[in-house]
Parts: sequence; structure tokens; C-alpha cells
Amino acid sequence: MPYNGLITLEQFIVDQQSLYKDAGGSLSKIFRSLELAAKMVNRDVRKAGLVDILGNQGSINVQGEEQKKLDVIANDIFLQTLSRSGEVSVIISEENDDPYFVPGCENEKYIVAIDPLDGSSNIDVNASIGTIFSIYRRPNAQKDPTLEDCLQKGKHQVAAGYFIYGSSTMLVYTTGVGVNGFTLDDNIQEFCLSHPNIEIPEEGKVYSVNEGNSDTFPVAYQRYLAYCKEKDKASHRPYSARYIGSLIADFHRNLLKGGVFLYPPTQSAPNGKLRLMYECNPMAFLVEQAGGSAHSGSERILQVAPTELHQRVPVIMGSKNMVNKVLEFIAETSLQDA
Repeated sequence: MPYNGLITLEQFIVDQQSLYKDAGGSLSKIFRSLELAAKMVNRDVRKAGLVDILGNQGSINVQGEEQKKLDVIANDIFLQTLSRSGEVSVIISEENDDPYFVPGCENEKYIVAIDPLDGSSNIDVNASIGTIFSIYRRPNAQKDPTLEDCLQKGKHQVAAGYFIYGSSTMLVYTTGVGVNGFTLDDNIQEFCLSHPNIEIPEEGKVYSVNEGNSDTFPVAYQRYLAYCKEKDKASHRPYSARYIGSLIADFHRNLLKGGVFLYPPTQSAPNGKLRLMYECNPMAFLVEQAGGSAHSGSERILQVAPTELHQRVPVIMGSKNMVNKVLEFIAETSLQDA
């Protein structure tokens, strides 16, 4: 349906509710909780240079990474706000070792996976950061929730999205019926529809990868990077390299303008660096709903069966034709090595 004038996130969700068969309005309540938490994190991000919330927390998270102060603050905000929604049984966070089973919500039917502050290494230099979320239904809400409830393939997501705290604050999300973007209007403190029906171009001119590690990439990826740098007018090469070091920022640019994001296996990270549950699955769901592709190099990301909460996988995601080209190099290299 066409949208004219100002459409808030809440109005949009109510209009769309029948499309994702959420007659009880549970998803709407979860989105309201996510929206509130994001506004609170956005508030803290905006004043980060004025109060003592920059720098390292002095603790190490389950990934073995030093936590920033804002990592801890954002994690607490999302856990508390989602818990109060009354609709979420389990919350799994990139910052926590184990699932958080919400007290009194044992029979609620939703699980939320969250990366509270993606790109936190960029906090101290005022680069774009964000929050990634994913929502699953529990297989059986009549029983007490378990760890196994959380280990679902990405294809079972009922909703996913991200908030990006950049020059403006945006929410981009899908419930499996396309992708829409909302920008926070600071004057009324509402997310308003600004990017309806986002579709990623099939081709792009940008590749996003940490080339500092390229010597340790598999040969297929090295060959693809060489291809990106070749001059070829017909395919608009050489492509431009754009890498911020924040998945959300790189993904958001490529989603709107076309491009491919790569995090290959390396010698130090043979399974890649990005987390399946908190980063790859939600972004894969989004990019596929926008007409793009997401692959691990061996299978579609949404088909990967998780075996642990903090599992990592290699990732190739973005414009469909660019992802397919990477997969061509992987297939050709495999045949040559056979």
C-alpha cells in the first residue's frame, strides 16, 4: 500500500500485523521494547564524549574481547527492556555466556537474539555503530525454555533488524515480507518511515573486507579480490574498497547502494569472526528479503545449523550477482585443487 505523509513505526507495525499473523500483538510489544531500548542507547551514544562512558570497561566478554563501557550499558538496557515486555521467554546476547531465561515468562513464545552494540571498537572514534536483533518462536511454549530452543536455523526467524547510530539514527527490519527503514525524528522522538520497500541492487561497485588479513585468506578469496581490482569497463571495475570495521555500517551502505561484504576464514579465525546467531542470521534474513544473498562459502547462511550460542561462520553477503561471483571463484578453486 502507498504511504503518504508521516508514518510512525507503531502505525506501520499495526498496519502490517495481519501479514505476519501475530493476532495477539506480541511482536508489536517486542518491537516497542526494542524501540525504547534503542532510544535509550542512542541517547547515551550522543552524549558519549560528555560523560564517562567512553573507553574500556576492564572486563572480557565470552568472545575473548575487551568490553567497552557502552557495550555493558547497551546490554543491560536491552535485557531489562525486553524482559519487561512480558512477551519474551529467553534472551541470548553476544555479551553473555549463557541464555537469560526471563523470570515469570517461562510460557511466552518468543526468543530474542541480540548484539547490543555492534562495532564497539569504533565507539571512541565517533564512527557508526549499531544494535542487531533477531526474533524466533519457541518450538514448544508449553514446556520450560531450554538452550536447545535457542539453537534454531536462521530460516526460522520471524523478524530481524538493526538500529544504526550514525549521522541519523535508523531502524531497518523485516518480518519476512520485505524490508523497510525508519529514521528517528529527534523532535518527536519517533521512528518514521523513510525507506519503504528497500531492495538491494543486483550489482554493486563496492567490496567490503579487511584486506589487512588478505595474505591469510583462502586462495579463492584472494583471486576474487584481484578480480575486483582489475580494469574492465563492461563490469565497472575496478570496484571501490569500503571497510569501516562495523558490520552494521558496511552492511547498511551496501544494502542501499549495492555491494558485497566479506569475512572469510583466516589462519587465526578458520571459522571466520562473525557470530551466526547475533550477526550473520539477522543480516542474512534482511539481505535475502531485500533481494540479495548471504552465504558461508559452503551453504546458505540461513541453512546453517547452530551447535552453540556463540558459533562463528565465514560470510559473503550483499548484492546477488556479486555474491554469486565470489562463489564462482570458490567453486573454480575447489575444482582446480581436486
